[in-house]
Amino acid sequence: MSDNQQVVPNAFIPGELQCAEGEIELNVGKPILSVSVANLGDRPIQIGSHYHFFEANDALEFEREATLGYRLNIAAGTATRFEPGQARTVELVSFGGTQTIYGFQGKVMGSVGQAILVTETDSREAGK
Repeated sequence: MSDNQQVVPNAFIPGELQCAEGEIELNVGKPILSVSVANLGDRPIQIGSHYHFFEANDALEFEREATLGYRLNIAAGTATRFEPGQARTVELVSFGGTQTIYGFQGKVMGSVGQAILVTETDSREAGK
């Protein structure tokens, strides 16, 4: 070792992650909703962590309007699977930010607060 180099104890290693002790809490302080869900279909349905639950597969039976603006309260990148005939209660958490949602089944396409909900009956009548 040269005269101008020093060894620093407990120094960070480049690229190293150092995590604090304890548990990581997800979605602290956000609105939470518990919903009973049943898969009435004949195939498994998997819903990802950031999927707008309101727009989940139509074979899932639950109080859909109550879930507008909510997603599963699970870690990012994970999913929950519903087997055919399975019923259970899941916990949902409100989307953050401006609650502007696009994509999925195209049932919202904008601000959750200004969403105009189209029911299945409305869709059938419009197609007459």
